Amino acid sequence: MELKLIDAKGQSTASVKASDELFGREYNESLVHQVVTAYMANARMGTRSQKGRSDIAKSTKKPWRQKGTGRARAGMASSPLWRGGGKIFPNSPEENFTHKVNRKMFRAGLAAILSQLAREGRLAVVEDFALASPKTKLLAQKVKEMGLENVLIITDKLDENLVLSARNLPNVLVIEPKQADPVSLLRFNNTLITKGAVAKIEEMLA
Repeated sequence: MELKLIDAKGQSTASVKASDELFGREYNESLVHQVVTAYMANARMGTRSQKGRSDIAKSTKKPWRQKGTGRARAGMASSPLWRGGGKIFPNSPEENFTHKVNRKMFRAGLAAILSQLAREGRLAVVEDFALASPKTKLLAQKVKEMGLENVLIITDKLDENLVLSARNLPNVLVIEPKQADPVSLLRFNNTLITKGAVAKIEEMLA
């Protein structure tokens, strides 16, 4: 598999040989959907909490007698049918949202996404990507000169200047190969990978 190598102006200068297993895999939509769903579900936290009928601070006395009033039967004011009553199936902070995905499936899903990005021309390789100083303007200008916008940058080693410069750009994210996830790969229109990061990703997903 050959990946296009671009220069600072975004022009294709050569190609980089890459693993067919990682960048030449067929796109498996159902697998990618499962991997993305599991990744997003596993990121959820059980922070929401609701009260059941036993948690409501109301009297448990029967509001009125069972018969003879002409009104519907009622046992207590904390009934879920009443305003201010408890929830029937309350959400709990202990709620578990995790989905299990095998390591082999997760790696195959990432490989399918990377392969599709390469086929669509949304993935490019650069020799190196760094900045001389931590300036957001410099990074924005560099990305623009390369003809990219809404770009995910994967570098073999995080450069502090690069990370600081990207923090204030909503459509640019800088990560290491080990931080690559299916949601980020699909979210950005373009993915830019350094030559060293390609080797690390191949080693990581081998």
